[in-house]
Amino acid sequence: MIFSSFERMVAFRYLKAKRKEGFISVITGFALAGIALGVATLIIVMSVMNGFKTELLSRILGLNGHIMVVSTPGYPFTDYLEATKNIEGIDGVELAVPMIEKQLLVSTGSSAEGAIVRGIQKEDLIKKEVLRKGLENVNIEAFSDEYVILGERLADKLGLITGDEITLISPNGKITAFGTVPRIKSYVILGTFNVGMYEYDSNFIFMPMESAQKFFGLQGAATQIDVSLKQNHDLKRVRRILEESIGLSAYIYDWKQSNAAFFNAIDVERNVMFLILTLIILVAAFNIITGLIMLVKDKARDVAVLRTMGATKGMMMRIFMIDGAYIGILGTAVGTGLGILFCENIETIRRFLEKLSGRDLFSAEIYFLSKLPAEINWGEVVTVAVIALLLSLLATIYPAYKAAKYDPVEALRYE
Repeated sequence: MIFSSFERMVAFRYLKAKRKEGFISVITGFALAGIALGVATLIIVMSVMNGFKTELLSRILGLNGHIMVVSTPGYPFTDYLEATKNIEGIDGVELAVPMIEKQLLVSTGSSAEGAIVRGIQKEDLIKKEVLRKGLENVNIEAFSDEYVILGERLADKLGLITGDEITLISPNGKITAFGTVPRIKSYVILGTFNVGMYEYDSNFIFMPMESAQKFFGLQGAATQIDVSLKQNHDLKRVRRILEESIGLSAYIYDWKQSNAAFFNAIDVERNVMFLILTLIILVAAFNIITGLIMLVKDKARDVAVLRTMGATKGMMMRIFMIDGAYIGILGTAVGTGLGILFCENIETIRRFLEKLSGRDLFSAEIYFLSKLPAEINWGEVVTVAVIALLLSLLATIYPAYKAAKYDPVEALRYE
């Protein structure tokens, strides 16, 4: 739609409210602020949800593979080295890591916590970037024999530091004439790791593969092989190849299965939040309608004069549409800028608010991550902006139509 310079001039003069039109100006300001806040809030929430999902996925795949090949109970992988080489030879596979994973009890004498122990070779421990960064302060070369590495939050809960000794108790113990005796052994803490995900930092312990084999009575064997892929879209194809080659000798599941409920909940929450927050923009659009209707009624005499001077109905309609479009465009632009600026500095803002309120606003125990993530999806930003502009433009149609329908004779008579 092309607007003439006359239409633009009249429209912008109407936006500059006189003293008697102060109330109309206030309503217009609220409409503009409502659109800006609605757009900014929607961008921020969608970015945080995207960042939350991406960060969780990166942490999950930072410790686990895309696909897990798990041995059947009582039949561990005795040929895991050869199996690992064969799996790494499959097109699309980046890394295959054999390991032993068991649940047990960690005791310090004064306290105890449940934990998951992973027996893994020293070379495999640092192959994944997320875990390698989490182990920056640990001397990996000393990772052998009687040493273990604890999650940082698990160590904090137990009140332990590097060099302390812990006792691991496995319920799957040795069978004797007097029944099953738990396996108990003490280890020295080589260091702690922090991958930024509470569930892992508070539950996992890494142990050298050879030590785990001795402790759990699995000499020369492994209980699972974690398979990491180069690209996530190869998941179905690689899994199908593994299922065909392994058959019924092992269980195969992928990260989507093990975290399906969690990520489905995030997607549902994300979609619901999008719909709810879009209503904020819709309410602001109704404010535009209210403000323009009041403006049209206030400018009825001006409309009548312009009509008698030769202005067409279309011109009057376009004048008031420009007013509404200006509010929508300016509000959308301001809201988009605020949303992006907030997302780029969200962690700094979080820390400031926590310092100001003296409260933990993003507890790792509840939200799993230690930092508030935000990932801007520019496609979504454009979608939000288009929705806001569309609603704003639609809101101008009825008031503009009412202005165009004014009978100049009737308007001047009542004035």
